Amino acid sequence: MQPTTEIDGVVLHLVGPLRDSPDWVGQQEVLLQLLAAWSCFSDSDRPLNPRLLGKPGVGKTTLACAAARSLGLETHIVQATMDTRPEDLLVTPVLEPTGGIRYMASPLVTAMIRGGACILDEGNRMSEKSWASLAPLLDHRRSVDSVIAGITIHAHDDFRFVTTMNEDASTYEVPEYIHSRLMPQIVIDFPEPDEERAIIAAQVPDVQAEVLDYVTDFLSAAHLADLRYTARDGINIARYAMKRLSRNEAPSAAAAVDDALVLALGAEEAEPFRIAHDRDAP
Repeated sequence: MQPTTEIDGVVLHLVGPLRDSPDWVGQQEVLLQLLAAWSCFSDSDRPLNPRLLGKPGVGKTTLACAAARSLGLETHIVQATMDTRPEDLLVTPVLEPTGGIRYMASPLVTAMIRGGACILDEGNRMSEKSWASLAPLLDHRRSVDSVIAGITIHAHDDFRFVTTMNEDASTYEVPEYIHSRLMPQIVIDFPEPDEERAIIAAQVPDVQAEVLDYVTDFLSAAHLADLRYTARDGINIARYAMKRLSRNEAPSAAAAVDDALVLALGAEEAEPFRIAHDRDAP
């Protein structure tokens, strides 16, 4: 049964937390930086609201989930888009079959009430109007005002907030009064090759060592060429290669990875990274 809570006579229906997330592998320093931002050094201190900055696929969301898990906190994720509205972030009214109104708390509000961690994913895709609704949450007030429900919601002492931001051009400029509330900035870079190998091995159980070698070598070469490919791409390439091998549709690990590279990158972009250059593209 869906949990509920009542605030000033208004019943809010809460959502469930994230059930599972990958382990964080390597780059322990950024994990420690996030945990430090969320810590309190005295009874009067408050946690900070950091932003995680990096290319898509470097593990920003995974890092935040790992930090929440290490603190024993429920994890709630809000996916920000350019269409995200203030009510999407806070409370949304839903028509019940009986004709009444049910007030649905967002993952963010649920985390506030239950004392969990909220990850606002790709926060710089969101408009200023939506950010403005979060301004009081991100300062000493630690609260939000739902115009829809007509209530003020205060955050539990254990509530933690973090936003991820991608390094690309298809984003809004975050307003300065919000930017100053999202401190510190924690930059996530590409993992080291051995860390990247460990990440792929953890996410692709029973992956062949040869496939793992080829995919890790591809990622290292892609990073040197300043291309956008990350461990997330490596995981999917390794998974597809293993599927080809398990179905006996590729004669070797090299052929299977070649097939995966061509389908993932396109024939022209994959060509410099192919292992068996004499093979025809699928």
